[in-house]
Amino acid sequence: MNAKIGSGASSVFIWVAAMALIAVTWQLVIWVSGIPQYVIPSPASAFSTLAENWPRLKILTAQTLYETVTGYVIGALVGFVLALIMGQSRFILRLVMPALIVSQAVPIVAIAAPLVIIFGFGLTPKLIIVAWIVFFPVVVNVLDGMASVDRDMINLARLMGGSRLRVFLIVRLPACVGPLFSGLKIGATYAVTGAVIGEWTASAGQGLGTYLITANAQMNTAGVYAAMLLLTAIGVGSFLIILGLETIATPWRSRSTAPKWLR
Repeated sequence: MNAKIGSGASSVFIWVAAMALIAVTWQLVIWVSGIPQYVIPSPASAFSTLAENWPRLKILTAQTLYETVTGYVIGALVGFVLALIMGQSRFILRLVMPALIVSQAVPIVAIAAPLVIIFGFGLTPKLIIVAWIVFFPVVVNVLDGMASVDRDMINLARLMGGSRLRVFLIVRLPACVGPLFSGLKIGATYAVTGAVIGEWTASAGQGLGTYLITANAQMNTAGVYAAMLLLTAIGVGSFLIILGLETIATPWRSRSTAPKWLR
């Protein structure tokens, strides 16, 4: 127990040290280069602006966070289900995969314009953009997980009388858990980018993305960097949450024996 607490404290310390290193490097770049504050504000100025405008920024942050989380969940679910279907049928895999690759080759900004025409300005286009970014890494990683299953394990399960469904549930599906979380972690870091792009191109409301554009137009660089800090916090926080869920869902990666609650 003490070792587990110590490991968690060590991880938190590493993250805090990394954030502190970024802030110090940021400040050193300003000092060494002599860049004026109206071009690159200091970390203290950015955090000060964040604190002063927090009553408004917390509302905008909640909106962007809602778009990020909702779109992320939709994209992850669609990607996971689609990958499972494709993994069970080679015909569907060959039919759908080229279309998925082509869809990802189209710039996401270009996709936003047709979405606005079809769905109008509002929440729907933004959720689709976030889901669009998230689902492809999930599909690819889950398919890789299903393809990497040892054929001998599948044959053994069938020889022991396992039906197609039981082989899928006992052998194939568990093999997808690790790759699934790899895709989810990639999607977690990019989902907030999709939310910002959606707010720039398909938003009739307010969010951190629209605040970013407004602050930039007003030459409010401290406000721009304050919004960037909040967007970074959403991205990092999302990644850490998925990382924590991965640790819980795949205990065999960090320990050689099952936890007591599974015995």
